[in-house]
Amino acid sequence: MKRLFGFTVVLSLSFLVTIAFLYKEYQTFLETSLSIKKQIIFEVLPGMSFSDVNKKLKKLDLIKKTGYFKILALHTRKTNNIKSGEYLLKPELNPVDLLNLLVSGKVIQYSFTIVEGWQVADMVQAINLTDLLEHTLYFDGSENIMIQLGYPNKVTEGLFFPDTYNFPKGTTDKEFLQRAYLRLHDVLNEEWQSSAKDLPYKTPYEALIMASIIEKETSLASERSTIAGVFIRRLNKGMKLQTDPTVIYAIGKEFNGDIRKKDLNIDSPYNTYRYKGLPPSPIALVGREAIHAALNPEKGKSLYFVAKGDGSHYFSDTLKEHNQAVVKYQLKKNN
Repeated sequence: MKRLFGFTVVLSLSFLVTIAFLYKEYQTFLETSLSIKKQIIFEVLPGMSFSDVNKKLKKLDLIKKTGYFKILALHTRKTNNIKSGEYLLKPELNPVDLLNLLVSGKVIQYSFTIVEGWQVADMVQAINLTDLLEHTLYFDGSENIMIQLGYPNKVTEGLFFPDTYNFPKGTTDKEFLQRAYLRLHDVLNEEWQSSAKDLPYKTPYEALIMASIIEKETSLASERSTIAGVFIRRLNKGMKLQTDPTVIYAIGKEFNGDIRKKDLNIDSPYNTYRYKGLPPSPIALVGREAIHAALNPEKGKSLYFVAKGDGSHYFSDTLKEHNQAVVKYQLKKNN
C-alpha cells in the first residue's frame, strides 16, 4: 500500500513538473520573436481557415511550434477571426503580435493617384497601365464606364475626384472608380452647402462645370477665386466666357499646342468663344480647391485676364486695359 501511494505521489509530481515545464515553454513561445530575419509579406488567401494559416506559417518556417499557436488562438477565441489579405511581418513580432495582426485586418495598402486636371481619358490610360488594380472593366468609350459602374445616363467627364487613394491587394478598377465617383459627390455637396449667395448656378453640377474650367485655367491657388469672379461676372452680364481650355477640349486629340483663329469658330457646345453660358459638361477632373473657388468667387470688377507667361495672369476691368495687357504679355512675347 505504501509503495502504491509512493508511486502515485511520484507520478503526480512528475505530471506537475511536466505541466510546469510546458507552461513555461508556452510562455517563452509567446514572448519570443518569430523566425523572421527581415520583413516579409504574408498573404492570407480568401477562404483560408486558421488551420490553413497555421500550416502555411510552419511551411515558411515562421512558427515552429504551431500547436502552441493554436492554443493561443483557442484561448483568445480568435480562430475564426483571421482576415484575408497581405500582411507585413516584421522581425520583432512575437506570436501574440502576429495573431493580433492577422485578426486586425490591417493589411498592406497600395496607392493610386488621380491627378487634378486630368481628363477621364488620362485617368483610364493610367488605370490600364497599373498592375495595382485588378482589371475587370472594358474601356471602349467613356459612356460605357458609367454603365458598368451602375450609373447609366451620366456624362463621364469630371465625375471622379482627384486624390491619392489607398487600397488592399485585390481591389478592382470598378471598386476604385466607384469610390472616386462617390467621393466627388460628397465633396461637391459639402462645398455646395457652404457656397456664396446669388450665384448663377441652378445645380451643383453647373458649379462642377465651372470648377473644371478654373482647374484648367490656372495652377495657382491664389488665382482660383479671382478667375471664378471673372467668369461669374461674365455670366451675370450675358457675356461669353471665352476661355481657351473649353476650345482645347472641343478640339480634342487633334490639338497640337496652339489655338488658331479658326479654332475659335469651331461649332461645338464646348466652344465658349462661340456660345454663351457654360459648356454642357465638365472638361476635366476637379479638386476641392477649384470647386470651392467656383462656389466662393472673389468679388471685384475684373472681366478679363491674360496669361503673363510665368504661370500667373493679369486681370483687367475694361476691354481697353485687357487689349493692352495682351499686347504686353502675349504679342510682344511672341514677336
